[in-house]
Formats: sequence, structure tokens, C-alpha cells
Amino acid sequence: MSAESPSSPAAPRPQSLRRSWVWAGVVVASLGMLAVALHDLADARSTPPPRLGALPDFTFTRQDGQPFGSKQLRGQPFIANFIFTRCPTVCPVFTQKMARVQEHTAGLGQKLRLVSFSVDPTYDTPERLAEYGQKYRADFARWNFLTGDYATLKDTIVQGFKISMGREPGAAEDDLLSIFHGTHFVLVDGTGEIRGYYDSADPEATQRLETDARRLASEEG
Repeated sequence: MSAESPSSPAAPRPQSLRRSWVWAGVVVASLGMLAVALHDLADARSTPPPRLGALPDFTFTRQDGQPFGSKQLRGQPFIANFIFTRCPTVCPVFTQKMARVQEHTAGLGQKLRLVSFSVDPTYDTPERLAEYGQKYRADFARWNFLTGDYATLKDTIVQGFKISMGREPGAAEDDLLSIFHGTHFVLVDGTGEIRGYYDSADPEATQRLETDARRLASEEG
């Protein structure tokens, strides 16, 4: 009687071989996708953000009552967003995200500034903006909150930054839901030129904003 020795290795089954080849294919495909992703990331880091047009000069009133605008920002990149202190919808989240950007870029100091423009300046006095900034632990050495004449602010935001802002026609003064504004961060370089728009609802866009801001700060600092 012939019998296979217990110590002899069993021949691999065809089904096991097929599974091995399938898993090998999955690993190779995954490595290929990772390589493409890393290449794209390296490409993004090596490519400077585009130049999208120069902002007009502006001067408004800061949370401490002092004038503040293009002159004080010259030579330093800054990140802008657009909020109002009594906003019942998107502004608290938008401001929290700016606070997170402040935290993540703290090592840059004043090489990178943050500027929040009020779209409800009649209500948003400097005192209210100061209270609002304190609520979100703003570092006022880096993060400035601006108010001023409504028409001038609207012209700067809509015509300069190309960000929507306004109030629904015929709405009552206390109808806060009638106030609207864009929710993109805007990155501006030290010459006053817009270098990017970043959707605040997209975490990847916010990460890209921080990467681009660090790049500009290192180049211009």
C-alpha cells in the first residue's frame, strides 16, 4: 500500500494559489494608488497657489477701535473670513474653524495674520467684536476683527474679495436669517493679491489652506 509520508509538504491547492494571486494584485494596486497620491501631494506642495487678482486698498475699524487695513497687512500674508456676531447659523462653526487655523499656525506668529470681516457692521461695534473674539480665544496680536461703514465693507467684500454678502430685500432689521454671506476662507499674500479660496465645509480644503499659508509665510517672512 502506498501512502504519502506525514512529513511531506502538501501540494498547494489551485484555489489557494488563486487567492494568493488575488491578494498580491490587491497589494500591488494599493501601493500604486498610494504612490500616485504621494506624487500628487508632493506636486501640490511644490506648486505655489495661483494669483487671482489684487484687492483694493481698504481701512476699517478693529475690535480695539483702531484703524486697520491694507497698510497694516502689507508684507504679511493673511487669511480672511466673513462673519457676524449674532449669526444663528454658520458663523459659530466658521469662526471655530478659523480658531483651529490660528492654533495650527501658531508657530508662524505674526508672519501670518487672520482677519474676520463683519457683514453686519451696524450691530457689530468694536466692543461686540472684542467680546466675540474673546469667546473664541482669539490672539488679537494675529487675529483682527473688522467693522465699519456697511456700503464700504460690502464693496470690499463683494467687489474686492469676490465673496457674496447682503440682506434679503424687504427683510426686517431683526431678521437675522435674511443676512447672507460666503463661507470660503480667502488667502491673500503680502502684496495684497488673492491666492486662493477654500471651502470651510471641506476639511481637505482647510488643510490645503494651512499648507499654502505656511508656504507664503515662509517665502515672504
